Amino acid sequence: MNNPSRWIGLTKSETFDRLTAGLLLLLMAVLAGGAALRESVTIDEVAHIAAGVSYLQKLDMRMNEEHPPLAKVIAAIPLVIRRAHADYSHLSWTFSDKLFHQLLGEWVFGHWFLMRWNDPKSTLLWARLPMLLLTLLLGAVLYRIAERLGGKWGGLLCLTAYVATPAFLAFGPLVLTDVAVTLFWVLTSWQLAQMWQSPKRKTLISFGLVFAGALLTKFSSGLLFFVFLAVAVSMRLRPLPEQPTGKIERRSWRRRGWWNFAKGTSWAALFVYLTYFFLSWNEPSDSLSLIHFPASPVLRRLFMPVWLYVRGLGLFAASAGSRPTYIFGHAYPHGVWFYFPVLFLLKSQLAFLALAVLAVVVAVAAKRIGRAELPPIPGGMELRWRCLWISLVIFAAACLLSRLDISIRHFLISIALITILLAPLPRMLQNLRNFAPTTAKIGIGLAFVLALSMLVNAIVAYPNYLPYLNSLSMGRPGYLLVNDSNLDWNQALPDVEAFARGHSVDELLLDEYGFSEPGAWVPQAELWNCQEPGPGDGGRWAVVSANDLVDSHNCLWLMNYPHTELAAGSMFAFQLPLTIPAAGQPQGPPFPANYRFLAGVPEFDFRPLFLACIRDPEKLGPTMDLIKARMQKQQQQKKQP
Repeated sequence: MNNPSRWIGLTKSETFDRLTAGLLLLLMAVLAGGAALRESVTIDEVAHIAAGVSYLQKLDMRMNEEHPPLAKVIAAIPLVIRRAHADYSHLSWTFSDKLFHQLLGEWVFGHWFLMRWNDPKSTLLWARLPMLLLTLLLGAVLYRIAERLGGKWGGLLCLTAYVATPAFLAFGPLVLTDVAVTLFWVLTSWQLAQMWQSPKRKTLISFGLVFAGALLTKFSSGLLFFVFLAVAVSMRLRPLPEQPTGKIERRSWRRRGWWNFAKGTSWAALFVYLTYFFLSWNEPSDSLSLIHFPASPVLRRLFMPVWLYVRGLGLFAASAGSRPTYIFGHAYPHGVWFYFPVLFLLKSQLAFLALAVLAVVVAVAAKRIGRAELPPIPGGMELRWRCLWISLVIFAAACLLSRLDISIRHFLISIALITILLAPLPRMLQNLRNFAPTTAKIGIGLAFVLALSMLVNAIVAYPNYLPYLNSLSMGRPGYLLVNDSNLDWNQALPDVEAFARGHSVDELLLDEYGFSEPGAWVPQAELWNCQEPGPGDGGRWAVVSANDLVDSHNCLWLMNYPHTELAAGSMFAFQLPLTIPAAGQPQGPPFPANYRFLAGVPEFDFRPLFLACIRDPEKLGPTMDLIKARMQKQQQQKKQP
């Protein structure tokens, strides 16, 4: 009865466990990879893919410096091996050599790289392949950690929950930073406990590598410094069995932790520096003149990595300050504290939420009984467990306090850590069998049914994981609850093309959520604004992003006409009336005063400007001047009483 692997009354070999874990990961590869194969390029991938290729081909990091390079470089490796073509004499590249210019130029360069210089579909496939492998690696890591904490059944339970999570299935294969930073965050939190021990240099270097991986993937990973601090403070308030009992020994133990963390962080800083040093080798150092740095080429080259990281961090901080958001049918001028909790409840499988509730209930019951033969956390794992749940608290708190609320993908670290916290459930159920066998059997059966139902639901939801909403939505359409990449991220264009073919539509109006030319996926498309229908649009078919119905545009008027849902509600196809009512009339488009725009930007639609630059890169300069003038005007208006 002491074997935690017997929590369902069966004895299984280690080979069976590994085979089961492998099959679960294979299922995830089929579901996530198959969904990604069916999707068009999403908004951020346009900039990320080309930027990663340029880092490796040119050793120049001018593009997309508001995000660290690692995830983009990983995605670019197969493209560079296959000799993907990029024209570095193109105006979008040369224009972006000045500070802030790349914030506009990267989208033009990315579009031309993907749509003009290479085959878009095969390029996207090869870029997404490494990201899918990273997603599977994260699953393997979660399984091994959960197995250490909760035995083999704890590992399989957590892996099942991860494999069936719609957010990971949706975003895992995409060329983004979110899944990659989740992997390195989890690894760093897990290895953090070793800093209070007497680690060898190899262990410190290993910690430095995974910490550097987090810092090189997303600037928000700097929150890991607060995790270490919070863990250190928590052990003063509530000591662990692993801590020395003597006052002098405990003080020495704490000092060793701080010293080892400093050494591990130094290794991480070195790895970050070397990565930036290598990838920026050919990047001009003229921007250092902004801080009046000495003209010595050697000094400039040595300081360039530090300057690029700090500058990227500054751009990230500026962009992460605040932005209008939309949740549960309401628009807000900035992020709200309940944004991620609501998203988490809406976009998680109900079975996953039920498993989390079951774990809490069983933990409370086990604590009240207080006669556990098997402790919920194995001996020697208490500090690792604390590091994990404290890192969850720190990251979740940062999300709640953030004024930049965009997508569930920014909450993936929390979801992964919550998944790990399910690991002790099998051990706790095993303990209950000795004192409340009937209750334990019910709990075991319920856990098994919930885990199995998650897999079944994931298969049923295929391939539309990005707009997934559970039944807590109460039947309300997604566009009245969420927005942005929680609903549509321009990934559903193949569904639009299939609809056009199926209805023998040679030309259709398309109001997409983004600012890329859709011709590679929908050759029948003519870009359109659903707020401004033209006199010749009557009787035509129009396809509109769900995000443009309420949030990014104001087009609920279209729901009065025959329509078809595409890609599980990501987009809608409308048969426009022969005569479209005038603006402001019943069942007609809105007045211009009631227009809404992408990203909640007030009174300014930047999408036509970006499209104009994509079509004619000569407009990059005038467009940048226009954007700067508008920003200066907004700053002056803010200063006025």
